Amino acid sequence: MFQPVSLFIGLRYSRSSKGNAFISFISFFSIAGIAIGLMALFTVSSVMNGFESSLKMNMLGLIPHVEVQAKQHSKTQMNTLKADLEQSPYVDHVSLYRHGEAILQTNKDLHGVLLQGLYDNDGSLYKITDKVVQGNWQSVLNNNYHIAISRYLSRKLGVSLGDKLRVIMPNASTYTPLGRVPSQRLFKIAAIYETGSEIDMGLAFTSGVSLQRVLKQSSSTPPNLSVSLHEPFALDEFIQDSQLILKNFKYTDWRSSQGTLFAAVAMEKRIMSMLLGLIVLVAVFNIVSALTMMVSEKQSEVAILQTLGLTPSQVQTVFMVQGLYNGVIGTAVGASLGILFSLYINELLALVGLNLLSGISLPVKFDALSLSVIALLSLAMSFLATLYPARQAAKVNPAEVLRYE
Repeated sequence: MFQPVSLFIGLRYSRSSKGNAFISFISFFSIAGIAIGLMALFTVSSVMNGFESSLKMNMLGLIPHVEVQAKQHSKTQMNTLKADLEQSPYVDHVSLYRHGEAILQTNKDLHGVLLQGLYDNDGSLYKITDKVVQGNWQSVLNNNYHIAISRYLSRKLGVSLGDKLRVIMPNASTYTPLGRVPSQRLFKIAAIYETGSEIDMGLAFTSGVSLQRVLKQSSSTPPNLSVSLHEPFALDEFIQDSQLILKNFKYTDWRSSQGTLFAAVAMEKRIMSMLLGLIVLVAVFNIVSALTMMVSEKQSEVAILQTLGLTPSQVQTVFMVQGLYNGVIGTAVGASLGILFSLYINELLALVGLNLLSGISLPVKFDALSLSVIALLSLAMSFLATLYPARQAAKVNPAEVLRYE
């Protein structure tokens, strides 16, 4: 098959086993450095993406992405707003919703939680049905004074499915001859859920009607609206798209409660990627070193090629091909190893006895776009590393080099 002469010579130089052993050693380490750095970047990126996706599913799936408060608005206005929001392409589901701070009390202990009162019969807004490990979610919504708590809370409070606990609402109270008494009621545990996140430590669910009664709210008090988005991270786009609909309403979003955590995860992912990228950068500098020494060693051969008709630009291309060859091989090997390592990272950790927690595995999610960008940046840095040595090779003067040959 026909090949341009510059490409042919460059590939011959790259594959040649003869020559300076020290230059070959540096070339090998440049390939190995790029491969190891890229493997680490692929693995860390995939694990961090999986961790972020797991957090998004387990935490943001159980809280409102946007909560529209019903204060100073009638039921008719809230129902109209609900219908308008459901038309948005960003919205997955809109549900009636109440919440209040509560204290769960048993004979063993007491614990403060955010008690959510739901009206959504299928639980689609919160994906809570997927997290229920004991009991029946429908009984929580269809029966008065039934509650769903996490497995963490059931252990802490010493209760199990079917037991009763006392729910105390500090912000709702009645006045008695003995003074102000917080509203309270016995609730039956009808379901136990588990997400494996910090949500388990402070969230409980009941029906909206039950919560309304415990909060001493009248039947005419409209509930808030809880908006679930198809993509929680598209919050800014949703707010921009719905600003005319929401302009007369007060609302909060998930960033007020969980924004700090996700910002920290994103920052950690960027910092780790930057630090691991330095491995690739160091390996790329090895390409510069190897090519510079190669140019110095091959000066007589370059001069002969020029006397045979090779132009300076073709000479430059020869060494660019040689340097880029190392970058392509290192990138291909590193990307392949990174994907394989990410796919079997939990098995490999178990093989060497590095189980993080029993029964818990590292989540992995491949993002084709980000992985492609990492690979392309590796190739781009390898290409840039070839420019200086190749340009020096193009400046070789055949008359000077061959004078004493």
